[in-house]
Amino acid sequence: MIAETVCSAVSAAGLGIAIVTAYRKRYLAAVRIAAYSLVPIGLVMTGIVEWLADTAFSPTAWAGFGVLGVAWVLFMTTRAVERRRGGTRKERRAAAREAGRSDAVAPAAAAPSLGPGTRPATRPAPASRGDDDFSDIEAILKKHGI
Repeated sequence: MIAETVCSAVSAAGLGIAIVTAYRKRYLAAVRIAAYSLVPIGLVMTGIVEWLADTAFSPTAWAGFGVLGVAWVLFMTTRAVERRRGGTRKERRAAAREAGRSDAVAPAAAAPSLGPGTRPATRPAPASRGDDDFSDIEAILKKHGI
């Protein structure tokens, strides 16, 4: 009974604020305030407020909320583990199928894209002391035909 009275008072106050807002020619805001202020009285009229009041003092309802909380924690834990592993079950199955294939890489992909060069392969000149740092880089570039 008290909850219904409070909800009615909140709705009346909200509608009063909406009227004042409309008087100031802010019609969009006034309509929005009126919509929010009608929610509490609508909840009272549908009986949800009475149901909530009965639920708040029911031990069975609180046990149900506890079970829902445990279910939520379990759900979020599995989502976190799934993200750490790298995707959903469907993505892991697709990756396993691709790994099982022997022709996962196209046969021509291993061939150099530029083809054999027309220049004859030459041996690198003996490196001096200052060129020791660049000899590894030169070898890598020559290996790739650059």
